[in-house]
Amino acid sequence: MKLTIKCKNFTLRPYRKSDAKSLAKNINDRTISRNMSRVPYPYTLKMAKKFVKESIVGYRKRKPTRINLAIDIGGEVAGGIGITKIELGHKAGIGYWLAKQFRGKGIMTRVVKEVSKIGFNKLKLRRIEAQVFLFNKKSAKVLERAGFQLEGILRKNTKKGKQYLDTYLYAKVR
Repeated sequence: MKLTIKCKNFTLRPYRKSDAKSLAKNINDRTISRNMSRVPYPYTLKMAKKFVKESIVGYRKRKPTRINLAIDIGGEVAGGIGITKIELGHKAGIGYWLAKQFRGKGIMTRVVKEVSKIGFNKLKLRRIEAQVFLFNKKSAKVLERAGFQLEGILRKNTKKGKQYLDTYLYAKVR
């Protein structure tokens, strides 16, 4: 399956071993950690190496359950997006992040649209969902601009540290 997509402002591509350093540098941000359920702060180089290795192994699976892609800007991992909990032919989830200096330029909306195409066309999905913490209004806007619709609020859906947080549930169906 071809997973590299070149766009005007970025390239969406599989992770490479050499990405660990720029991944660790750009994801190591309190805001990113606060807005994502499974990204710790601080985020170390050791964590990045493990993530990259797992992502590379995942690409080789005939029936993947997860696909992680790097958002490459200028040869650096400026962000990432994952297609998660893949049930081929049915549904999957997505999660994403973008380094602070690249936000507000429409990049993530375009990334979500491109990954949705991969999900619907290559994985033959019927549904792609995303969950966003209620306080993360900008991420909710990204999903709306990418054609996702708000389906509801999932109460105390995600445990983050010692807190149980509500999330919006967004979905795009085909």
